[in-house]
Amino acid sequence: MTTPREPQPLGKARLLALLACVLAGGAAGVGLFTFGYADGASYLTNDPQACANCHVMQPHLDAWVKSSHGKFAVCNDCHAPRTSYAAKYYCKARNGFFHSLAFTTGGFPDEIQMHAYNRGVVEANCRRCHAELTHAIDPDPKPGGAIESTSCLHCHRTVGHDT
Repeated sequence: MTTPREPQPLGKARLLALLACVLAGGAAGVGLFTFGYADGASYLTNDPQACANCHVMQPHLDAWVKSSHGKFAVCNDCHAPRTSYAAKYYCKARNGFFHSLAFTTGGFPDEIQMHAYNRGVVEANCRRCHAELTHAIDPDPKPGGAIESTSCLHCHRTVGHDT
């Protein structure tokens, strides 16, 4: 007949490993819930309706539909890098993280503002789509982005979203 063993106390290493697993599982659970609740998979598509999942973007989507770009380009054509799939999905993940953080914490301005990284993406895409015209205006753009006076957005910041 065997006698039941006394439970062994958890060592520091096991306790820390258990705590790390619980925290990682909790973070993964919250992340998956948030991704599902926010319809995160829709952001992996080229569907412009995905951009209006967040109600503050609806006026921008409505303005884009009415704009000249609404007939020829989708959101990703202007707002995501065209250099590679990795760059495109990095940009989408980066923006998704910071957008969800801002909206969750309430830390966003009343008027949505484009940051330097996204300005560079849009500028590069303007110059790519309108290469013949932009090359005639600025034949030698500086590496790392144009200076403000030769930036497409300097004069044309409302072209796609004149709200």
